[in-house]
Amino acid sequence: MLSMLVLVPRALGALAERVPQVPVRVWDPGDPLEDWLEDTTFFVPPYAVGAAALEPIARMPRLEVVQVLTAGIDRVREVVPAHVTLCNAKGLHDDATAELAVALLLASVRGFGEFASAQREGRWHRLVRPSLAGSTVAIVGYGAIGQAIERRLEPFGVSIVRAARSPRLQPMVLALDELAEHLPSVDAVVLAVPLTDETRHLVDAAFLARLHDGAVVVNVARGPIVDTDALVAELASGRLRAALDVTDPEPLPDHHPLWHLPNALITPHVGGDVAGLTPRALALVERNVRRYAAGRSLLNVVQGSY
Repeated sequence: MLSMLVLVPRALGALAERVPQVPVRVWDPGDPLEDWLEDTTFFVPPYAVGAAALEPIARMPRLEVVQVLTAGIDRVREVVPAHVTLCNAKGLHDDATAELAVALLLASVRGFGEFASAQREGRWHRLVRPSLAGSTVAIVGYGAIGQAIERRLEPFGVSIVRAARSPRLQPMVLALDELAEHLPSVDAVVLAVPLTDETRHLVDAAFLARLHDGAVVVNVARGPIVDTDALVAELASGRLRAALDVTDPEPLPDHHPLWHLPNALITPHVGGDVAGLTPRALALVERNVRRYAAGRSLLNVVQGSY
């Protein structure tokens, strides 16, 4: 029996050459794993985490560490045993996700969806929309991604309201339950908060009702943070706008009403999925595998204490 075995997705197969002192095997969902399951101690699921990618965890009796390639762990935590250390990919997706959040916000505020539709129809459609400059934007979730979003919004001359699960004074970050009283004065809400029991359906009918007419909801976090039925009702009335990189359900089914609302802009969960991701993911995994092999504490631990 091996003392340790690191199992990584095929996209990170170069790890074997970069840490030759550590046994590394590569796989993709659907590959036969029976010869490796018993010895696997360090497991890296593929970036696109689904049921097939996580199923092997239950059949790894010697598993000590799970290293995911996402910042969020909502889909993983429930299947990782409590005694196994779970590490996320904090920092890996900050820039790309923040870029998309700002792009979605700008595109929604300035009406790019309507302009794109008019272009496809060959119509010269003038549409007067507000400017982002001078507006107030609430960033809900003020971790690394939320802070990266704020840095990119600063040159646009916006005022920022910050809210998070952990409030603080420097800079001023509101508790989530303090946000409601500020909603009537914000022009846009950008969601970058992790999905937890506390944040599920945080953006519900009451939350949306407090936003003024024409306000924009941007979600680059997780779909279930928003009550989809409540959002659809507001969008269908024409009162609000939305720009969503994530939805609930996801993928969004054919013929879902969100597809057909002119004030909804949708991207297919591509916030962190950009060219150049694989080398950065490989570097992150390599750092933790080296620390693991040396018996050192791991980076980005969100469960356990290895």
